[in-house]
Amino acid sequence: MQLIPALDAGGAQRSTLEVAAALVAAGHRSIVISAGGAWVPKLTEGGSEHYRLPIGRKAFSVLLQIRSLRQLLRSLKPDLVHARSRLPAWLTLAAIFRLRPRPAFVTTLHGLNSVNAYSAVMSRGERVIAVSDTARRHLIRNYPRLDARRIRVIPRGVDPLEFNLGTPAGPSWREQFLDEFPQLRGFPLLTLPGRGTRLKGHADAIELLSRLAQAGSEARLLLLGVIEPGREDYLAELHARAQALSVLERITFMPSRPDVFEVYLISDIVLQLSTRPESFGRVVIEALSLGRPVLGYAHGGVGELLQSHYPAGAVEPRDIDALTIAALALLQAHSPATVSGALPNVSNLQRLTLSVYAELIDGAAVDPAFADGRS
Repeated sequence: MQLIPALDAGGAQRSTLEVAAALVAAGHRSIVISAGGAWVPKLTEGGSEHYRLPIGRKAFSVLLQIRSLRQLLRSLKPDLVHARSRLPAWLTLAAIFRLRPRPAFVTTLHGLNSVNAYSAVMSRGERVIAVSDTARRHLIRNYPRLDARRIRVIPRGVDPLEFNLGTPAGPSWREQFLDEFPQLRGFPLLTLPGRGTRLKGHADAIELLSRLAQAGSEARLLLLGVIEPGREDYLAELHARAQALSVLERITFMPSRPDVFEVYLISDIVLQLSTRPESFGRVVIEALSLGRPVLGYAHGGVGELLQSHYPAGAVEPRDIDALTIAALALLQAHSPATVSGALPNVSNLQRLTLSVYAELIDGAAVDPAFADGRS
């Protein structure tokens, strides 16, 4: 049983579906508890079960869900429960406290949460999955009571069936897209995928575009996913910043799209400019798997991936001068990214996660892929 606040788009949600698919394929019963969301049909069509509980609502009333969750646990009798977020983890601990037999308890640290007693619940799993070495170090540094031998590093992975050079965006899609956004036609394209929050580094991308224009580049910038309900003030702030730098007409602001694969393929550079370290960088491996150059700040999980697989794209955080030099070099080269080593993939994530489950349920030996808690 996996527990997550909701099943809408997101990295943790995608991992939930990927592990659910692996469980079903291996002949196990796969159950997910969440408040629902757009991905529930995809989950159930794959053979998993879904039970709706508002386990992510940050209000005092959420404590009333402990009883409902305990009743579900008694009825469904899972061998193992896997919490992927802090509030569901606390509710799970309360619900299984007096259950006999008690299911095994696993947590995954998907993000570098603030360090406090509330976040400490993610260190309470009998096995604690970290999505990167960055996440592992965060756990060890901030939660000294956690035995590092309980940590398993399992990077998130790219699906090679979805992100690969064998299925390029066809000319009909490209022409339709450029007809819809003619301001992008015929110019080098920089794409920054990310929701409408300052943490994603949109302001730095706009500054980069201004520097490129000053250097004579005709590059255009696509901010993919920045348009979101409730983020209108932030969007207006970005418009004002672009206007002040005289690059507003070179920027396309766009909500998230399902055809991100194709958008990456027509991009000359994909940007990952999160201003704070992130636990992982799925954008990095998705774009690199398509041979697209990536420029990102070399901290957290993003820096970890770039240093391992594409050092040419690693730039010191907030160093716009270095970012500009690197972007100009990549635009001038105009060649696919040459990737070092094998990129993390979904099948490895699935296999290693199920091996962690087997450690607790079947007493299986630790997978040889893990050494000192690392994958």
